[in-house]
Amino acid sequence: MSDENAAPEKPLSLDGTDAGGAPMMIVNAQYVKDLSFENPNAPQSLNQQGGEPNVQIAIDVNADQIADKSFEVSLTLRAEGTSGTDALFIVEIVYAGIFTLGEVPDEYVPPMLYIEAPRQLFPFARAIVADAVRDGGFPPLLVQPIDFMSMYQQRVAQVQSEAGDGEAPAADGEANGDGEANGDSNGSGDAGGNGDDKQKFEFEL
Repeated sequence: MSDENAAPEKPLSLDGTDAGGAPMMIVNAQYVKDLSFENPNAPQSLNQQGGEPNVQIAIDVNADQIADKSFEVSLTLRAEGTSGTDALFIVEIVYAGIFTLGEVPDEYVPPMLYIEAPRQLFPFARAIVADAVRDGGFPPLLVQPIDFMSMYQQRVAQVQSEAGDGEAPAADGEANGDGEANGDSNGSGDAGGNGDDKQKFEFEL
C-alpha cells in the first residue's frame, strides 16, 4: 500500500523543524482574513442564559500555493451556540498565515500544510473567537485543541480505501474536501486531484 500522502514517520516539531533541528517551515506572516459575529436574539438571549449552551464547531483548512515553496494556509473556525431551539450566537473566523517550506521531500508537503501549519494558527484563531463571544455578552468560548494529525491520517486512510486499489490518489494538482467537526474535535473531509498550473489544496476537517 502506498503511503505517499500519509504523515511522514520522521517527526516534525511545532516550530517547523525536523528532529535534527533543520528549518523546514518559516512563518512569514499571519493575519485575520475574515471575522463575523452574529447575536440574532439579543438582548432577550442575554437574559435567558441558563446552563451550558450547545455549541457546534466546524473546522476547515485550505492551502494555496502563492510562490515557489510559499503557501497561504487559511484556518476557518465556525462556532454556533444554541440553547434549546434558540440561537445564541454564530461566530466565524478565517485566520491565515504565509508559510515558506524548506528543502523537504514532496511527501512532507501535505502534512506540513494540513497538520503543522494549522497547529500554529489555531491558538490565535481560538483566542479571537473567545474574545468575540465574550464581547457578545456570553461567557468566553474556549474551543478545545484540535487533533489535526489524527484527522489528516484518518482522512488519508479513507481516501486510500475508497481508491479501491489500496493506493493513495495522485497529488499532482488540486485537492479539496468538505466536512464538519461537531462538538470540539470531530470531523471529516474529502480529497481529489487534477492538474492545474497553480496548485490549490483544500482539506476540510
